[in-house]
Amino acid sequence: MGEILVIGHRNPDTDAICSAIGYAEFKRRTGMRNAVAARCGDTNDRIDFVLRTFGVPAPRFVADVSPKIQDVMRSNVFSVPPRTPLMEALALMDEKNIRVLPVLDTERRCLGLLSVFKASKFFFPSHTRIFDSRRVVASVRSLTRTLQGKMLCAFEPDQENDLILMIGAMKHASFASRLPNYAPEKLLVVVGDREEIQITAIEARARCVIITGGYPVSDQVRDLAKSHEVSLILSPHDTTTTAMMCRSAVAVENLLRSDYLAFRPDERLAEAQKLAAASQFQAFPVIDDEQRVIGIVSKSDFLRKVERQLILVDHNELSQAVQGAEQVEILEIIDHHRLGSLSTQQPILFRNEPVGSTSTIVADQFLTLGVELPPSIAGCLLAGLVSDTLNLTSPTTTKRDAEVLATLEKRAGVNAREFIDKLFSSGSVLTSKPAGQAITTDCKEYCEGNYRFSVAQIEELGFEQFWKRKAEVVSALDGYCNSQDYFFSALLVTDVVQQTSLLLLAGDPRFRAQVHYPEVESGIFQMDGVVSRKKQLLPYLTQSLKSMLGNHGH
Repeated sequence: MGEILVIGHRNPDTDAICSAIGYAEFKRRTGMRNAVAARCGDTNDRIDFVLRTFGVPAPRFVADVSPKIQDVMRSNVFSVPPRTPLMEALALMDEKNIRVLPVLDTERRCLGLLSVFKASKFFFPSHTRIFDSRRVVASVRSLTRTLQGKMLCAFEPDQENDLILMIGAMKHASFASRLPNYAPEKLLVVVGDREEIQITAIEARARCVIITGGYPVSDQVRDLAKSHEVSLILSPHDTTTTAMMCRSAVAVENLLRSDYLAFRPDERLAEAQKLAAASQFQAFPVIDDEQRVIGIVSKSDFLRKVERQLILVDHNELSQAVQGAEQVEILEIIDHHRLGSLSTQQPILFRNEPVGSTSTIVADQFLTLGVELPPSIAGCLLAGLVSDTLNLTSPTTTKRDAEVLATLEKRAGVNAREFIDKLFSSGSVLTSKPAGQAITTDCKEYCEGNYRFSVAQIEELGFEQFWKRKAEVVSALDGYCNSQDYFFSALLVTDVVQQTSLLLLAGDPRFRAQVHYPEVESGIFQMDGVVSRKKQLLPYLTQSLKSMLGNHGH
């Protein structure tokens, strides 16, 4: 059974991280034992403070959930060394029912692929290359090994030879008359118990003589072979079988296809499948950064179902989801934001409630169903709730948030007011991060019709750090908007103490003209009382966008 990732949106905030941790725990305690908390973005100082405070590890980082080669590859790779006789390789392929066999060196680097098709062409050459059926490329040792014979006498047994097969199944006079037609050092003579032919072949200094049928070999023949430096092999098979098997003694390195296609384990399955479909090969090595073979994937493996499923928390729009979310099955969505355009292949559990945080919904699941809520998980959910509602002061706050928070304080043994002060003083994004990172730490992408835009938020204790770094932040926002090709990018810098915000806008100047809040500096607007991106800023921005499009006749 594959794992189920419980995961928040890109550039996760405290609520996204804490609700993922909490809901994964809830699902495990209610029977879904393979639920795993995950994240697709970095944590920040405040999230790290929460995790340290309650002794909970950060969710697993997963940048991309789209099916990869490693999800369908087979790690148990059957392979052979380059000097393996062809017959042994074919026996392995038959035993394991595979059509492609990687040939690996001692470092497990792929030298090439041996295919059944390539081997069949070797055994059954075309009519234009009929002479190849008599060609034997092998060493004396590999011939002996292939025939399961006995090496009676051998000279340079490991030297690979390009030989011509000659069968001594004729009259001695006929055999002797044909011998001069071939260079003796290239002759491989296969003969039965015809001692006259054995002696004639040895005296002609053939490279190797194979005596078939397991017949005894006389001392005269052995001594003659030694004196003439002719290798002598005893085969247990008859002459016909021996002759057929000799050609399969060729080392597989002579039959390799080195123009094979290989994949990396982290390559996306959809893209790799297109390449594999266009390839004539039936299987493909999977190699690591050191070029070592760590797996193999066949064309049929691409059809295997990837056992990875998602539960999305704190978002319901694919533009905000982990990369590749559209390629895997989404089981559930737990959220408190507006409905986006996400669609699924089958019905799912979709719980979307107008409360102040997703952590509220998750905690409510524990409490309503009477599922045991450990103090550490209660603390995490408390942190997500007070962070998203600014300790119940945000306009998104509901009565249910307050009720759940009171229960979480008891379960976690934490005072929410004291905790929120420590949380917001635990790390200023504008102090700890470069401007480019600060503006995307809590950033979401939205779509309205054909227009894409981003809305980010930074929560600070006062505006002092912002005004110190204003020029850097404005420049970073402009650069981010251009690099992502957004119609506009908005950044809400919120003073959680005074409950007020500054709005920075980058992008199309036509949209900036729609903002009616006081413009304290070019592109920076004072938004008194605005602290919620979800309930206050986003509706205002989308309405302003619609007004602009209406005014311009779009």
